[in-house]
Amino acid sequence: MGEAKGISKSLTGIEGFDDLTLGGLPTGRPSLVCGSAGCGKTLFASTFLLNGAREFDEAGVFVTFEERPVDIVSNVASLGFEMDRLIDEDRIVIEHIAVDPAELAEIGEYDLEGLFLRLELAIDQVGAKRIVLDTIESLFSAFTNPAILRAEIRRLFDWLKDKGMTTVITAERGDGSLTRQGLEEYVSDCVILLDHRVHNQISTRRLRIVKYRGTAHGTNEYPFLIDQDGFSVLPVSSLGLNHKVHEDRISSGVPDLDIMLTGGGFHRGTSVLLSGVAGSGKSSLSACFADAACRAGEKALYFSFEESAAQTVRNMRSIGVDLQQWLDKGTLRHIAARPTFYSLEMHLAVMLREVLRFKPTLVVLDPISAFVGNAERQEVQSMLLRMVDFLKSHGITGVFTHLTHSQEGNVETDAGLSSLMDAWILLLNREVNGEFNRELYLLKARGTSHSNQVREFIMSNDGIKLISPYLGEAGALTGSARKAEEGRARRAEIARRTEVQRLAEAIDVRRRKAKAEIEALQAVLDADDNEMRRMQADEETYLAQAATDREDMEKSRRA
Repeated sequence: MGEAKGISKSLTGIEGFDDLTLGGLPTGRPSLVCGSAGCGKTLFASTFLLNGAREFDEAGVFVTFEERPVDIVSNVASLGFEMDRLIDEDRIVIEHIAVDPAELAEIGEYDLEGLFLRLELAIDQVGAKRIVLDTIESLFSAFTNPAILRAEIRRLFDWLKDKGMTTVITAERGDGSLTRQGLEEYVSDCVILLDHRVHNQISTRRLRIVKYRGTAHGTNEYPFLIDQDGFSVLPVSSLGLNHKVHEDRISSGVPDLDIMLTGGGFHRGTSVLLSGVAGSGKSSLSACFADAACRAGEKALYFSFEESAAQTVRNMRSIGVDLQQWLDKGTLRHIAARPTFYSLEMHLAVMLREVLRFKPTLVVLDPISAFVGNAERQEVQSMLLRMVDFLKSHGITGVFTHLTHSQEGNVETDAGLSSLMDAWILLLNREVNGEFNRELYLLKARGTSHSNQVREFIMSNDGIKLISPYLGEAGALTGSARKAEEGRARRAEIARRTEVQRLAEAIDVRRRKAKAEIEALQAVLDADDNEMRRMQADEETYLAQAATDREDMEKSRRA
């Protein structure tokens, strides 16, 4: 998101929040952060103040009306913030103001003049540009007159504006209103509501920007995280269908599967769904995808919702895939978490954050069906759709495994994601002759011509192989049935060839015998021809001699 024009803004340094607000909090104006106890108000304010001093060279004042300064320093130290160092460097100052209504009642009427003096001294001490007031209810607990209370709240906010302080004020949520007094939200330029809710025994923290004067901002509810890395917010709305497409291919890690696609392998950025019954090989095939990416010198991120990293590594060794080498090298990261550990939105926020930090080219979610039992189908589909859109927008290949509960190969998934995926591989276990045989169907691969034939899915110590089944009159045969039919076919072929050879030899004998008979007959014919020629020659000689004798006889008579 680009920075909005108009009012000036101050970056908070809170991951994701500055994107939602198009630049942070309004500079020189008060912002209200409200919510129930334990939702993260103080941490949000502390992060805003500390990031200002560390990253943006803006000193700050932390005014606390409840916790002691030493407690605040200890609390933020657990998140990696060295607040004590910033205090020693005069970039942060903590002002602890204790307000006791019982003592004030003895003195009489009360106003904020003393507070203004202390704030001004603290601001001048470090040249502060930012200030935090935590929490405002404690300050105004001394006021019993609502009219005076409202007037003093307005005066405090106006005074902070006049001083040009970028201010974060925390407040407890009221009954039927954003705050207990019901006024702070009206005089603040920016109001942020933090919510910590529990549904089906699963807690979720959400943030909503209730108002932001003079600028556009995200208006949805967004999950936020509080962990060892501090306070972070990630926008999780759908990114639309404007993602870039890629022409280059990636390998599945199974050469026989790559061959089934014209051009070899899947397009980069493709969303691949691997669905099948338990034990059909979904996790093994997804591990091959991750292994192939790492072998190509790229990064892979593996989210597992059923197995730990050690268990996944051990299991994959049985098929000749060594994932430990990539974990040690840092090109593969394995994150395991139970589906019930977070809410759906929180899982999504965690996954998106980890993807942005690790920057992989391939992400595996194994299995997505684990979420179905903990939320409504529509919520699961919405969450996963946003994950698919996010990966596509970053050109990341996504591999999603899904557990089906039918051996019949029903082309439907519990999460309703099959239509959202670019490629769909269906894995089945077929029971034939008392044994289960795995089968693989490449149901679809958008943008790629591919084989529509079933393959027998074989896992061994040498990896995964896909074998074409025996196609006969009884259909496609796999496993022992395929081997038995192939053996029968080989024996039939041997018998056929033997019979052909026998017939050929018999014909050859008859041909040779016939040729011998023909030669004998030909010799008789030749002898008869010779005899005929001799008879003709003798006859001609006889006739010639008889003619000569007649001539001689006639001559002798005339003499």
